[in-house]
Order: sequence, then C-alpha cells, then structure tokens
Amino acid sequence: MKIYIMTDMEGVCGVINSDDYTSPGSRYYEIGRELTTLEVNSAIEGLLEAGATEILVVDGHGAGAINPSLLHREAKLLAGRPIGYPFGCDDSFDCALMIGQHAKTNTDGGHLCHTGSFHVENLLINGVSVGEAGCNMLFTAYYGVPTIMLSGDEAACNEVKALAPTMEVVAVKYGIKRGSASGLTADENKNFNGAAIHLSPEKARSLIREKAKIALERKDSIQPFWLDPPYELEYILRPEIPNGRTRVARVTSNDLIELLNSPKNFI
Repeated sequence: MKIYIMTDMEGVCGVINSDDYTSPGSRYYEIGRELTTLEVNSAIEGLLEAGATEILVVDGHGAGAINPSLLHREAKLLAGRPIGYPFGCDDSFDCALMIGQHAKTNTDGGHLCHTGSFHVENLLINGVSVGEAGCNMLFTAYYGVPTIMLSGDEAACNEVKALAPTMEVVAVKYGIKRGSASGLTADENKNFNGAAIHLSPEKARSLIREKAKIALERKDSIQPFWLDPPYELEYILRPEIPNGRTRVARVTSNDLIELLNSPKNFI
C-alpha cells in the first residue's frame, strides 16, 4: 500500500509558538523540526505495522519542518519551494494522513490557528469555510485518495471530524484561548492564540503510531470530504491596520486544483 503524508508544524506537540519554533533562525526552530519529524516517524511506524509498503512525506510547512537526517529510513521526502497543489499527490496512492496540523483561522480554542498565513481572515469554497486541513482533504479526494487520519491540536481534530466524521484523529495539545481573532490584523492574530496544554511529546508519538495503524487497517470504511464543481473560492484577507477593512477576492473554476492554486495571486 502506498501512503501520502502531508505535514505541518504548528499542530505538533511541543511547538509552543510561531516566533520561536517555526521559522529559520528562530531560537527553537531546530527543536521544532525535530519534534515534527519524530511525530511523522511515529505515524510511519504505525503504517508499516499495518502493511504500508511505500510512504511519501510532504513537507507542507512554508519554511520547512522536516529534518531529513532524522526521517524514518522507509520514507521518501518531498520538500523545497516553489511547490503547489497537488503537492505530489496522484491516484497511485491508497490513502493520506495529516501530521502536525493546526485548525483554520479564527477557531475558538485553536492553537496557532490560521489558514495559509496569519494574514487570512477566511477562505470559503462553495460557501464552506475550510482551512488548510480541509483543502488537503479535498485535493487528495480529487485523486480518489481518502484522508484517513489527522494529528494536531484538539480544534483541528474537531474541524476535520465535522467534515469527515469517520476519520481517525489524535489530539496532541489543547488550546485554552477562547473566542475568535476575527477582524484582527495579522500581527494581532499571530499572538491571539498562543497558549495550549501539551501532552508529553513521547505520549503524543505513541498515540500517533497507534492511530496510524488503526486508520490504515480501516481505511476502506473512512469516507472522504468532497465538494462538487463548479467551484467558487472566496479569499478574505485581514485588515492591514487595527480596525481597518478586510479585503476580498473571488475566483471561479471547474477544476479543484486550479482553484486551490489561485489564492497565491492575492497575497
């Protein structure tokens, strides 16, 4: 079985904030990369136990989150920029997972939640608000590849369960900030939801390994999230100054991949 793993960084256990952990040159960036890679390795171990024979890991974090020197020996890595949808996915894969995923922007209780960047106020496809997780689930489903599991903060888990109730999820941390950052600037949003209760990374990795195995064993019973064409994408950017106005762009397409690649033209 051939497995696709999309990764991110803000949903990883032990990644405390963006400024210190998620950007090159920040004081704990290498620790963040290690934490991310070890969570991915745990998922790989569970997948191998369940019969996976080929695994592609995609480094989906903008600045890079995977340390290749630590990556499991049985995995291949897609990394580097520029890259866009479908991020190496095609119909040869049997299923997909997401590791280290955060919730979409403005999520109550989300830790470091955002959609694409902290500049985004909302992203809607055919009127449905989706975050990075939802977009990932859509583009794999485009190729007939169901997303069977997500690990990340609790809010991200709740988000995908609302879209695909039969998915497996692993909550590795729990945001404690209540309310929404709607209407705030990017800088205000970035600092809005930085507090969370984290599991120990070792415990988180144990749960991820266990759930990855379970998810692959029951992949045929997991129903994908999907939206039918034609598509309209609404992309809303945060105000540039406090109490300023949001900016809105809309694009239509009959092709999902073309649609998902369009927001980069608005940033």
